[in-house]
Amino acid sequence: MIIRMKKVLLTGAAGFIGAKTTEKLLSRGVEVVGVDNLNPYYDVNLKHHRLAGLTDEKFTFRNIDIEDQAALQKLFSEHRFDVVFNLAARAGVRYSMENPSIYMTTNGLGSLHLLECMRAHDVKKFVLASTSSLYAGQPMPFKEELPVNTPISPYAATKKAAEVMAYTYHHLYGIDVSIVRYFTVYGPAGRPDMSPYIFAEKILRNEELPVFGDGSQSRDFTYVDDIAEGTILAAKALGFEIMNLGGGNNPYTLNQMIALMERFSGKTARPRFEAKVKADMDVTWADISKAKRLLGWSPMVSFEDGIQRLMAWHESHR
Repeated sequence: MIIRMKKVLLTGAAGFIGAKTTEKLLSRGVEVVGVDNLNPYYDVNLKHHRLAGLTDEKFTFRNIDIEDQAALQKLFSEHRFDVVFNLAARAGVRYSMENPSIYMTTNGLGSLHLLECMRAHDVKKFVLASTSSLYAGQPMPFKEELPVNTPISPYAATKKAAEVMAYTYHHLYGIDVSIVRYFTVYGPAGRPDMSPYIFAEKILRNEELPVFGDGSQSRDFTYVDDIAEGTILAAKALGFEIMNLGGGNNPYTLNQMIALMERFSGKTARPRFEAKVKADMDVTWADISKAKRLLGWSPMVSFEDGIQRLMAWHESHR
């Protein structure tokens, strides 16, 4: 059953996926209250760039941190939300090992604050963005039924905490929950700490690009528009479901991505191979049959087309 979406709350609205999801919601005529704390994990100018593109009169932005429970309660008192999309998170495996506390307070406690507000204000639908990082060490392709109880980074552990808390609130209070596990999202205006953005910039500047490992590690890359579409489709009454949103094909290696960037830029890459981080995964590969069955969702943008769009954006927005 499709849930009526007149007004929604979307956290992480200035983020890579959050801004694109907001854009797609607005194009559907949905009123969006977007919140973001605009933290300086990476250059805040990029976050402002994304927000500047959200000019629809149905969009309202509030600079709020989901760790601030009082601010969230006030927001829920001012608005009647049909759905809460929680895309706010501290992301990045490597940095979570350096500062695990902020990952727990944002990813774990922040999600709890939202669920408490939903309980208090009778909001019935919660869409939680989660991660393929939970599948480390599991057989591929990754299926949602796998026991993801051994996370190998604080980032993955805190996203697991958010998933478990969401289930508790579904069980106790009847909140309808969709959890979408993202697989290596890329595209224009992406996160600067991720390899697609780093590699594109280094190639265009004729600089050495750092590659952790030998470049043979692979990811189930998924274009940001496809991820945003799947996130919106997840806002239907499902009870409690966890769904993978990924490319669903054989994963692409970092070396294959670099080769495509060379082709579309006309430049030659200068990779510098470095030691891998222990918490990094060698391969990710999504089984997306559940999302196809429950949501009617499949990725539409091929990896080649997506990389071409990414390189075009970098060349025109540098």
